[in-house]
Amino acid sequence: MTDALLHTLLGVAVLVALATAVLLVTKADAPWAPALAILRGTAQLAAISLVLAGVITSPPLIALALTVMFTVAVLTSSRRLGSVRQMVVPVAVSMGVGVLVSGVVVFGTGAIELSPRYALAVGGIVIGNAMTIATISGRRFRELVDDRWDDVEGWLAVGATPRQATRHLVRRAVSAALVPTVDQTRTTGLVTLPGAFVGAVFGGVSPIEAGRFQIVVLAAIMATGTCTAVLLTWWSAPVRTRPSTGGR
Repeated sequence: MTDALLHTLLGVAVLVALATAVLLVTKADAPWAPALAILRGTAQLAAISLVLAGVITSPPLIALALTVMFTVAVLTSSRRLGSVRQMVVPVAVSMGVGVLVSGVVVFGTGAIELSPRYALAVGGIVIGNAMTIATISGRRFRELVDDRWDDVEGWLAVGATPRQATRHLVRRAVSAALVPTVDQTRTTGLVTLPGAFVGAVFGGVSPIEAGRFQIVVLAAIMATGTCTAVLLTWWSAPVRTRPSTGGR
């Protein structure tokens, strides 16, 4: 175990150093961001591994863990979209609806057994992807409105409602937000081997059973992401003033 840990640390350190060096050489913005992200991710994974070892069979504790994941995801996406105070409710509702609907379908149909272990695995994956899609759709919508503000003002000038004036931009933002998920799903098995599939195989599950689990997860991600992107952009659609495209 000690040797494996040392080799892991060495490999990660070399990869992080490589990424940082390339960014420094090219004088990119925030060259230390990848290294800091890896450090933060390592600390969080270490902490969650210790915690999950004691809660993996406890439904109340699993529910608490998922609640913490969802809360952090909502706050992270809200910050990316500007003001947390203004965006936290739209993001939370949009993500919440998507995650809830997908969860009911996945476990209600028996596609995946409802157990604390599977609830945590599927919930964590779906919440993480919903966060990413919420951020992409929200930012893309604001960018489109800013870029096409003359068109939006034109629609408003001829009597269109704020929602009608941005309807075509909503569609484009939703499509853009779903591109990574669609591409990942289309190329699964040919270009990528998703983490859930690889983890299940490494855990001793047969490749066929791992594939079944993975396709259900991909479908859940797609459904959750679609609901999240549509609801969030619909919520943001009534624009009366040119938006700020800020956000970190």
